[in-house]
Amino acid sequence: MYFGADEAGKGPVLGPMVAACVVAPEAALPDGIDDSKRLAPVRREALAASLRAHPDVTLGVARIPVARIDAPGTDMNSLTVAAHAEAIADAGVPGRGLSGFVDAGDVDAARFGRRVAAALDAPVEVRPEHRADETYPHVAAASVVAKVERDARVARIAEEYGEVGSGYPSDPTTRAFLREYVREHGALPACARSSWKTCDDVLAAAEQSSLDAF
Repeated sequence: MYFGADEAGKGPVLGPMVAACVVAPEAALPDGIDDSKRLAPVRREALAASLRAHPDVTLGVARIPVARIDAPGTDMNSLTVAAHAEAIADAGVPGRGLSGFVDAGDVDAARFGRRVAAALDAPVEVRPEHRADETYPHVAAASVVAKVERDARVARIAEEYGEVGSGYPSDPTTRAFLREYVREHGALPACARSSWKTCDDVLAAAEQSSLDAF
């Protein structure tokens, strides 16, 4: 039996980053499991529900909130390491003698694996690879669980604020939401990662617009 871990939401300007770990015999993984980016939302949700319902599958989830992402002195590489380690720990992997694969969130895959292993309370064999979610079904399953959880968090943000788009800086709807919110309230919403350049740009544009009004 192996585990796989992956994260979703490393790059968005809105909402948390989420990591997941899936521990299971390979036979317990549902048919059609794949990298979450290759699956339609409805299919991802069905696969995640199947994983949660299976008695031989153990899941662990870790959420890195906006406040932790924006905290001084941290960086996304370190937070991605922490997210993977916390998801692996939440799944109860340490102490079970398991080995598994993680989708390396660092240009140096081996370094990423060492850092994740060092963050755990007990020795765990962590095998890091780039694009592991395209190769190993356990990592693909973790990517599905993480993406579904991340999407649910974005949906809750939309329930509170209205249409916010995907939360990614490249999304025009997300950028429009931030501009309008700052224009109306004079500050960023609590769901925004204020340390992101996108937020700096929105605040600078709002300040310039105020100056131009005089």
